[in-house]
Amino acid sequence: MIYSLVTIVYLVLLIGIIIYKSRTVRSEEDFIVAGRGVPVYLLVGTLVCTWIGSGSLFGNAGLSFRTGFGELWFSAGAWIGIVVIYFIAGRVRKISKFTLTDILEKRYNHTAKILGTATIIVAYLVIAGYQFKGGGRFLAILSNGAIDVETGALISCVTIIIFTAMAGMVSIISIDIFNGILMIVALFTALPFAIAAHGGITEVMNTINTTNPQHFSLTEGRDPWWIVGIILPTFILLVSESSIYQKFSSAKDSTSARKAVFGMFIGVVAIEFVICAIAIVGYAIYANDPRFFLTDGSINQAMAEEVILRIGYEQVPSFVGAMLFAAGVAIILSTGNTFLMVTSTNLTQDILKPYFFKKTIAAKKLIRIQQTSIALLGLLAYVMVTQFETVLEMAFISYTMIGASLAPALLASFFWKRVTSAGAISSILAGMIIPVLNKVLEVTSLSFGPLPVNTDYIAIPSLATSLTLLIVVSLLTAKPAEEKWKPFFE
Repeated sequence: MIYSLVTIVYLVLLIGIIIYKSRTVRSEEDFIVAGRGVPVYLLVGTLVCTWIGSGSLFGNAGLSFRTGFGELWFSAGAWIGIVVIYFIAGRVRKISKFTLTDILEKRYNHTAKILGTATIIVAYLVIAGYQFKGGGRFLAILSNGAIDVETGALISCVTIIIFTAMAGMVSIISIDIFNGILMIVALFTALPFAIAAHGGITEVMNTINTTNPQHFSLTEGRDPWWIVGIILPTFILLVSESSIYQKFSSAKDSTSARKAVFGMFIGVVAIEFVICAIAIVGYAIYANDPRFFLTDGSINQAMAEEVILRIGYEQVPSFVGAMLFAAGVAIILSTGNTFLMVTSTNLTQDILKPYFFKKTIAAKKLIRIQQTSIALLGLLAYVMVTQFETVLEMAFISYTMIGASLAPALLASFFWKRVTSAGAISSILAGMIIPVLNKVLEVTSLSFGPLPVNTDYIAIPSLATSLTLLIVVSLLTAKPAEEKWKPFFE
């Protein structure tokens, strides 16, 4: 009872904040980039919450349950990506565009922008979709099975749509500071209680050393290509994360944007490390639980992804578990809001506004159009959820599609004056096509050259092809004019 009560109270608190903040939204700029006046502390909170979503709560936890501390390679890709974007955050804010694809258009051309928009819409709907899937699992555990996963996913979908549509970026940034604080407090409180539930740190270590000692090693038993394969998706996604660039544009100034990236690094590293640690403790707790293993002795990946919430519901004191479930609400809600917001912004700004509406359209009408887009895209994301078995699989496909398509062209715009529009377009197309082709070949049991490859490795051929085309095509085509690259190097 206490789990449901705390979860509902926290949800009501967030609703109250959003209703209050929605009254401050008067312009398109307010709705999309929160009026471009967000201070550092709020920006840190929303950047952390952008990254820590169902992919972390379920996907990272499930991978940690399966591989132990080897999961940190997956997380480390994002940590490296944060360091990279630190050096361009200020320049992004100075350019002051609404979306990442606006940056692609300014540096390259309109074709690059449209291809980038198509990639973001498809991949981000998958990411939004697995927030719904995570929400479905969350509600199934919270209700002790009274709500099934499919119904829970639909409830999560509708809730996230409503939250996002009410006040746009203003609502997201306003509640994310509370979400970020709750995540950190709940997870760090849960870890020692989870260890105590298994008899202490010595007992945890003994159990893991007996059952699977490789869980304590970063490298032992790891295929080097596997390490590369799991680092790349998070790295290339983070450096091309459209929602992060949109939030940079929300910053008060370029200095605030850079300071916020530093805070984001600390928050993300801390939270992802403790998620990994809790899941490894969970492996010790559930080492002999048949729910977590298949008949052949292999790990049940879908069940492994629920390990943190299972610990919260079954192993720790109720007040700790209730906090953990409230943090689960924060994680799922904040990330779902962000990805629906970014997807709808790209659809509205890049396609609907220039091609179907007058550029002088009233601000309130444009906000209504984007709110309608949020609802329609949210429902489409819910439908897409049914095509994937696990959150981690969805994460690998969407991360790779976004990262391999946009990261090379985006980073080249800030670091390589010689890159051309033709090179960028070729790179974006390759990054879009290969992950989708790999999934189609996997489903149809067909093959095309080295494809299909295991989902864990899909980032390697995708990024290699994208980078090769970016470099080769750029060198084979005429140098860009100085006015194209100069704003990105000032």
